[in-house]
Amino acid sequence: METPPSIELVTQAIQTLYNDPNPTSKEHASKWLQELQQSIVAWKVADQLLHDKRDLESCYFAAQTMRTKIQYSFHELPPEAHASLKDSLLEHMACITQATNQIIVTQLCLSVADLALLMSSWLTPVEDLVARFGESHPVPLLEVLTVLPEEVSSRHLRLGANRRDQVAAYCTATCPLVLNLLNGSVGTTEPALQTKLLRCLSSWFTFPADALIQVADSDLLKFTFQVLHNHRASDALHEVATDCVCSALFLIEEDLKYHPLAKALFAGVFTLADPYQMAVAEELVDKCRNYSRVFTELGEAVVTVLVNNPGQGLGSMQVLDMILVCVGHHDYEVAEVTFHFWYRLSEELYQMKSSNHYSRFKPYFEMLLLALCRHCQMESDHDGTPDDQDEFSDFRSRVTDLVRDFVFVCGSLDVFHQMFLFLQDPAATWESSEAALFIMATVAKNILPRQDSVVPEVVQAVLALPDSVHVALRFTAINLLNGLSEWIFEHSTVLEPVLNFLLAGLRVDKLATVSARALKSICGQCDRQMTGHLTGLVQIVQSLDTFSITAEAAVGILEGTAKVVANMPTEAIPEMFGKICQSQLVPLRQTVDQAGDARPAKGSRADPVLWLDRLAAVFRHTHPEISNGQVHPCKVVFEEQVWPVLSGVMRRYQRDGRVMERCCRCLRFAVRCVGSQSAALLQPMTAQMVEIYASTQHSCLIYLASVIVDEYAAQPACVPPLLATLHALLPAALPLLSGTDGLRQHPETVDDLFRLCTRLVQRVTLPYLQHPHAADVTRLAVSAVTLDHRDANASVTKYLAELLRCGRKHDERDDFEQRRELVAAAFVEFGAALISNLIQATLFCVASFMIPDIGEVFMEALLTDRPAVCRLLEQTLKSLPTESAGGIVTATHKQLVEFHKSVTSAETTQEAVQALREFSRLYR
Repeated sequence: METPPSIELVTQAIQTLYNDPNPTSKEHASKWLQELQQSIVAWKVADQLLHDKRDLESCYFAAQTMRTKIQYSFHELPPEAHASLKDSLLEHMACITQATNQIIVTQLCLSVADLALLMSSWLTPVEDLVARFGESHPVPLLEVLTVLPEEVSSRHLRLGANRRDQVAAYCTATCPLVLNLLNGSVGTTEPALQTKLLRCLSSWFTFPADALIQVADSDLLKFTFQVLHNHRASDALHEVATDCVCSALFLIEEDLKYHPLAKALFAGVFTLADPYQMAVAEELVDKCRNYSRVFTELGEAVVTVLVNNPGQGLGSMQVLDMILVCVGHHDYEVAEVTFHFWYRLSEELYQMKSSNHYSRFKPYFEMLLLALCRHCQMESDHDGTPDDQDEFSDFRSRVTDLVRDFVFVCGSLDVFHQMFLFLQDPAATWESSEAALFIMATVAKNILPRQDSVVPEVVQAVLALPDSVHVALRFTAINLLNGLSEWIFEHSTVLEPVLNFLLAGLRVDKLATVSARALKSICGQCDRQMTGHLTGLVQIVQSLDTFSITAEAAVGILEGTAKVVANMPTEAIPEMFGKICQSQLVPLRQTVDQAGDARPAKGSRADPVLWLDRLAAVFRHTHPEISNGQVHPCKVVFEEQVWPVLSGVMRRYQRDGRVMERCCRCLRFAVRCVGSQSAALLQPMTAQMVEIYASTQHSCLIYLASVIVDEYAAQPACVPPLLATLHALLPAALPLLSGTDGLRQHPETVDDLFRLCTRLVQRVTLPYLQHPHAADVTRLAVSAVTLDHRDANASVTKYLAELLRCGRKHDERDDFEQRRELVAAAFVEFGAALISNLIQATLFCVASFMIPDIGEVFMEALLTDRPAVCRLLEQTLKSLPTESAGGIVTATHKQLVEFHKSVTSAETTQEAVQALREFSRLYR
């Protein structure tokens, strides 16, 4: 879009987008408006719409467009246009009134804040804004001053480290000006203005505490605590005052002993105990949650002092008492606010590794445990098993994580003992007993397997539960047995009663899935002892569809059964393994034979994925011990029974990506299970894979090829067909990825293709390097290193690193000189583009967590030819932009020289990664 459309046309499109009931018209309008926003004419259109103020929708669209253009397209404007943009935005800001929609206010103020950060020629934005709007327009001024500190730390602006440090230093220096402005406005009685005032103060607690020292004895802080003392203050004002105190506590956490702000905050927070109790009495849950946040943040601020000097000074145990009071609130959401503090406290104690410290804090954790147990109780009129999809279930899940985190302080056995007392109480209700079992289940895996006190009584009590008890109680009891699988392994006398208990649960619809999960766990842990029960397990497998269990639970039972089968005598495995496979192959074969043109419903018996997942689980978890020269006990079943059926599935469903992915997954585990002994299937498998890939381009077929390479490459006779497979796959894969935006549109193919080529580099190095398409693959990898897809980029960088490594790594093979020459020639051809793209990826393309992979390739390049890398890197750095569109210096000459020196002198990958990380901050 090169010429601006008429304002009438734009307004009409906006009205269509927001108000037209026709979805097709809305879609066309949305697409057209998106194209408009991405064009350079959007600047002028947005400015005109804001001046016209025709309606709410057009003003919102204009404000949002202006913000996104400044954030992402500021480089489109020439420097001489920056001043006029600033003036225009300030004019729009001056037009904000009490009636202006808050969304529009926020977008405009964000635009001004982002412009102040990006426009280096605007030297005194805070002073200018305060001078212009301080008295006449306090609302938009406070809004801009609120978002400005937040935007300094935001990464979407790509300010770069130099500008970010510059702006942070400027804001730190202007803190007194802003605080004076806020302090002078404390007397306002307008609630909305009071809320904005405190929100602004909270935002400025981002900067160093020394710059905010005047807050300690200011009217501003006194007003904040006045709001918190008033438990009947408006919800909005009370919440923002809470935010303000929490931000301040977080800020001074590192400077507790000496900062006057710390003392003022602690004194203020300790006065909030009574207002909290009044909020509890009046059932003001939101206010209670706010107080809980304040007490928790105070605890986190002093947690280090609390652990190192308990009961002394700022390490007052009163902090723990205040937080425990909140944990005792009847609403579990109030208690949940405190969880992060308990995580921090348990982490600090764990680092101490001192039983004396544990004993000092153990009573507090025991009180916490009792409170959590009460919160975990279900409603007495609850019908059925615990719901795993509601908010209460999410809360219990977080309780599980928390208890496991601090259980080392209390001791798992003590937790069991404490909860067992609940079970023995004659007055215990089903819900209190269930909650006690739930807490036990959270720490069951921590119980020492040889433990002989308390646990046997608990297990016997569970196994003695009558069928008449509440189904939720039985459900949680089964979960407890699941967690005790290691203990059951050491106490084999209870194995049979436990299995009978679980079998009874399998026959109850509401308990079938949890029983199946427990059975899987116990089979996995007690696989050797379970061989005597294998006949019964196989009968369960053959009757899986008669139980009311999820597909995942059914797969779990097959996993457990497979592990038990693997422990049978080698000669007995084929029969049992065949029976398990046949119970999946028969319905799978029927599904293929009866399949129509319609896609089968997911999860139904007509869905081949159901049986493929089950079959995959069997192969994945059957790993018998076989000696050299011994025929793999699963070989015949794979070759004669499984492969013909899976081949038929691929032929029948070759256009269905979902089925093909699961079929390839199943074959992958089958090949892994049998290993190189299934080499007889190499030719038929690869032939069918190549044929199907040529017409469908399912990337899962390439992934399967990489597994086949891994398993068969050690056999010299298999190398030619493996390379032939690559040769046949590439003519379809390379054009797919080399097309316009092909890498970004097909990341899964990138991932799988380079995984395959990496395996070839590792396993059949020289034949791969001599392959006629190896250069094409490497050229594509050099281009793909800038791809911002996590898995795809990881596979690309792994390929490049392995390729470079194989040219310098001596091993037992005698072809080193040939490998070295081929890799050196490839580096001469692709080195310049590789170094350039590695830097481009680091600075502009990939997420920071992906830089270690980039660093590994860089290090391998240095080890391959350090002088060449030094030269190529210098050329790349000279071409980098050193100044942004706003006149911001991104990287000085000195910083470029320092980076060049640090990265080219790196001796380890870690050193290279660190240099790349630090350099990337200059451009992010």
